[in-house]
Amino acid sequence: MANYTLEEKDDFIVFGLGVELKSHYTDFAGVNKEKVDFWQEISEDGTLDKLKSIASNDYIFAVNEAVNNKMMHYAGVMTKETIPAEENSRVIQFPKGQYLVVKGEAKTAGELNIQLAGIAFGQVLAEANDFAYVGGPNTTVQMGQRDGLVIGEMWIPVVKK
Repeated sequence: MANYTLEEKDDFIVFGLGVELKSHYTDFAGVNKEKVDFWQEISEDGTLDKLKSIASNDYIFAVNEAVNNKMMHYAGVMTKETIPAEENSRVIQFPKGQYLVVKGEAKTAGELNIQLAGIAFGQVLAEANDFAYVGGPNTTVQMGQRDGLVIGEMWIPVVKK
């Protein structure tokens, strides 16, 4: 089984700007392309820099959450502020509790997100006997760079089976 830990985390809030993913949730190539396109767009149009300017730390969150029967993907930061009047903006509440944590590194943030989601959902959760993901927001957290690679973790809230 892939390398992972279970960690107790306090509740936390992420302010995110998002996009509705139109691909079917089992269409991994389609979903991943939509996410990569979204991150490229917000990096080029200055939206990501706006988010970073209100952040309370250096972490960048790529959040996945079902909202009103829509599959949403957000770029977010921990902050006490918001950016006014942004379409598809959301204050995302993560509950206190156990989280599945998968660590990794990749050449780009997009590759990191795809890699960690594949390990977490395709391996760890598929093989887990003691805990399960029951929904709610999950996130890939970009924590910085080392040796030219983006380093980060995927955090998924889980419950004991």
